[in-house]
Amino acid sequence: APFKYDLGRFNTMNSVTFDHPDPSIYTVLTAPTDTPGVAVCDFVIFPHRWMVMNHSFRPPYFHRNCMSEYMGMISGKYDAKVGFVPGGSSLHSCMTPHGPDAATFYKASSEELSPVHFDKGLAFMFESSYMLKLTQSALQAPERDLDYYKCWQQLPKVFDPSK
Repeated sequence: APFKYDLGRFNTMNSVTFDHPDPSIYTVLTAPTDTPGVAVCDFVIFPHRWMVMNHSFRPPYFHRNCMSEYMGMISGKYDAKVGFVPGGSSLHSCMTPHGPDAATFYKASSEELSPVHFDKGLAFMFESSYMLKLTQSALQAPERDLDYYKCWQQLPKVFDPSK
C-alpha cells in the first residue's frame, strides 16, 4: 500500500574522518531480492548534511556500479554537477563510469577542507540490480542533454599506476 514519508525527517549518516562514503548510507527504503545483499531497488536521498572529512575528495568519487542508478533533483542544486537542476534526472546503467563534472573536480581539489554544511539541495536516486530501459518517449524528448558526456572532457589525467 502507498504511504507518505517526510524526507526532511531522514537522519543522514556521513563520514566524519576521511573519504566520501558509499551512497548506500543514504538509503531510505530497500526492496530486497532473495539473494542477501542484492536489492531489486534502493531508494536513496542526498539531503542537507555536514561534510567534514579530512584529506579527502568530498564530492562523490568517480566510479562504476554493478547496479543501475537513476538520479533526479527535487530542489536546489547538486554538489557534484553544475547545471543539474530540479526536475532534471540522469541514468547511469550498470558499469557506466560517472562522477563529478570538471568544474566540481577542480573546485574540490583546491579548496580548503574546513567543515561545510551542504543545505542547498535535495536529490534522490533509485538504484537497481536490474537493467533499466528507456522508453521511446524518453529517447526522443527534446529536453535530453545530448552533450552530457562533455562535462568530463576537461578533466585532467591524474592516474599514476606507479603509486
